[in-house]
Amino acid sequence: MKSILIVLDSLGAGALPDAAAFGDAGAHTIKSISKSPHFAVPNLQKMGLGNIEGLEFLGASDAPKASYGRAMERSQGKDTTIGHWELAGVVSERPLPTFPDGFPQELLQKMEQAWGRGILCNRPYSGTEVIRDYGDEMVQTGKLIVYTSADSVFQIAAHEEIVPLEELYEICRKAREILKGEWGVGRVIARPFIGESGNYTRTANRRDFSLEPPQDTLLDILQKKGVSVTSVGKIVDIFAERGIDRAIRTHSNTEGMNETLRLVQEGQDGLIFLNLVDFDMIYGHRQDVDGYAKALAEFDGWLPQLLAAMEPEDRLIITADHGCDPADQSTDHTREYIPILVYSPALPPRPLGTRQSFSDVGQTIAGWYDTALTEGERML
Repeated sequence: MKSILIVLDSLGAGALPDAAAFGDAGAHTIKSISKSPHFAVPNLQKMGLGNIEGLEFLGASDAPKASYGRAMERSQGKDTTIGHWELAGVVSERPLPTFPDGFPQELLQKMEQAWGRGILCNRPYSGTEVIRDYGDEMVQTGKLIVYTSADSVFQIAAHEEIVPLEELYEICRKAREILKGEWGVGRVIARPFIGESGNYTRTANRRDFSLEPPQDTLLDILQKKGVSVTSVGKIVDIFAERGIDRAIRTHSNTEGMNETLRLVQEGQDGLIFLNLVDFDMIYGHRQDVDGYAKALAEFDGWLPQLLAAMEPEDRLIITADHGCDPADQSTDHTREYIPILVYSPALPPRPLGTRQSFSDVGQTIAGWYDTALTEGERML
């Protein structure tokens, strides 16, 4: 039996009750993109997306193909690392550190000493704007552009012709070693770019270097049980390469979907764990409502191929890790419910209600393999 867990990165299903405390009152990623003329998700609607509480505006199915519900986040955060960890059974009671005023000089001095390169910027910044504003200086001096956001991230941008990719990745590894304890951000992110003055663009060679989870996750537990774990996309980076037997890195949603379909068609057993990052990275953060809607329509059009390739005992869960409302006033993530759709020919569809933790997703998958997590309740 194979289980397929697909995270539509940032596809939030409406503001959580505590969203105002995170600056996200009224956020609703799915509602925002549903207003685009490019929004079309007939297959997800047939699965039961519109049957989920808070998504009734999509139109409910009289006979949904999947079990349907939504989940609240117990962890104190709204970023990729914390969201995925909670999906896999690790609840973060304290938020990971953020640096709204930039990183302390003591830390930057350690970085410069480790890298042998200077630092530019050191402020919260949009990723596209930071290379526009600091790209020329980076190219001229060889200094690295360091910036952050409202999330717990340490981002390093460099032109690929000035700092080759492998050097940039090694710089990020050194940063990851330094960024621990009070400086222990969730992710160090390599942000390579190309182009010339006035026309710099980020490439698809991004790489995330995550903090290690503080305890065993679903991936570790399944691996110890002898269940194969295959990651597609940035899952391997989010979990710091832990608990994964086979990793397939991808550069786009389309590539991630194609690789996942190939694995299913080839009969790959165990857990196949896919993250589709374009929703968040390319459309959510850049506040591109139409682009987000088109990307979800592309996923929706691909979904029937996946369902047709599944064997009778196979299971599929489609969910998210946080929101990133492209129509709000911020380019940051948003504190939202996540949708949950669970499909299998072997599982009769039923309502799942509102789950009290993302970890119910991981607990459900663990239960399918006769094991359990320390957090969460099984849904099916």
